[in-house]
Amino acid sequence: MKVVAFNGSPRENGNTAILLRCVLEELEKAGIETEFVQIGGRYIHGCIACEECRRNKDGRCAQTDDPVNDWIEKILAAQGVLLGSPTYFADVTPEMKAFIDRTGYVARANDRMFRHKVGAAVVAVRRAGAIHALDTLIHYFLINEMIVPGSSYWALAIGREKGEVEHDKEGLETMKTLGRNMAWLLGRLYGSRAE
Repeated sequence: MKVVAFNGSPRENGNTAILLRCVLEELEKAGIETEFVQIGGRYIHGCIACEECRRNKDGRCAQTDDPVNDWIEKILAAQGVLLGSPTYFADVTPEMKAFIDRTGYVARANDRMFRHKVGAAVVAVRRAGAIHALDTLIHYFLINEMIVPGSSYWALAIGREKGEVEHDKEGLETMKTLGRNMAWLLGRLYGSRAE
């Protein structure tokens, strides 16, 4: 069983990465394989509405000069998906939005190929706007018929400068609970030591 995490922050080892790794640690404790993928700071095209994925039905995006098709393959090979983004103007980063639009459109055009995977999301925030960013990520899972575990609070933590989220004890505990709940759900759906 595997969970792949996508970091939408251009800061590779910043607050969002810290939160994602906190969730991944709990999954690993439950015996679940994890992979961390950096998407923030990379050049990613937005969806151009060419509808080739709908016509071709090959599970791929027609734009091939960025890594989106590789990321689709990673999602298909995993049972769980973890998305993380810092809050940019009360929403996700542009790279994460392009990821959502492109992978989501391909999935929906190809018999909803992410259906029944487990999806969870985390957000780093300086002060406000995090709930909207978290909504964006969770809506991606819901429209793709994925199953979303909850946590003890909204899956966000407060911090602006690199590493500041480590001082948000409640935020970190929320991430750990999210990881344990995700592991439990994966165990129920796919069977494993994660029970």
